[in-house]
Amino acid sequence: MSAPARSLAVPRSVQVGGLTYRVHGSPAPDAARLPIVLVHGIGMSHRYLARLHRELTRDRAVFSLDLPGFGGLPRPRHDASVPEIARGLAEVVESLSDGPVILVGQSMGSQWVVELARQRPDLVSSVVVIGPVVDVRHRTAAAQMRALAIDTFVERPTTNAILIADYLRCGVPWYLAQLRHMLRYRIEDAVGELTMPLLVLRGSRDPIASTDWCRMLRDRAGDSAFATIPGGPHNVQRTAPRATASAIRAYVEVMAVPGRRER
Repeated sequence: MSAPARSLAVPRSVQVGGLTYRVHGSPAPDAARLPIVLVHGIGMSHRYLARLHRELTRDRAVFSLDLPGFGGLPRPRHDASVPEIARGLAEVVESLSDGPVILVGQSMGSQWVVELARQRPDLVSSVVVIGPVVDVRHRTAAAQMRALAIDTFVERPTTNAILIADYLRCGVPWYLAQLRHMLRYRIEDAVGELTMPLLVLRGSRDPIASTDWCRMLRDRAGDSAFATIPGGPHNVQRTAPRATASAIRAYVEVMAVPGRRER
């Protein structure tokens, strides 16, 4: 029988240079295992990561973060770029653990975690990106909106309800400001600078992050792997949390070996 999932501790807010982050953490059943830090995508919050969070807490400490302007947090008074939010995120991550962590980012969260790992490799053991953006086939706002609209027909109604509610909490001005940064950030170049292993993960029915795009990211990184969750949409971490957690565990425990590449 597997160990029970650990409950969330009381969330705490962290201020970094005018940016507000929120940490939702679960205690470690095994202090010897590296903690995992989960980072949401544009417009979202920790809520759509909750199922994956619970699955991962069965064998290690897990932290889900809310980033500035999302999840009901105050919107910054200035236009914060991907590198700036990643710098603040690095300070938050540094406060969570005495050693390196495993970073997991979904959608635009993939940009923030890759940029953090690029800036502060000392804080990161390995990186996982789920449904990474921005696919070269969708590098305009209109193309992103079309792909997102298609994805709503693949997602579960309960997932769409969370997405819509979090988008409304975020607000149009902050969403559009971050969308501009998302479209400009070239994650395909940034992954080539990573000094730690990278796992690229997608749902097989994800219209936002294609197979070819994910394979390209894998090939641009040094020590990397690619895995697909059958039947999964863009938000596969919520639709199939157990399969997603299993893929992450396999990567951390088996595939994160220098020179190991899964085709």
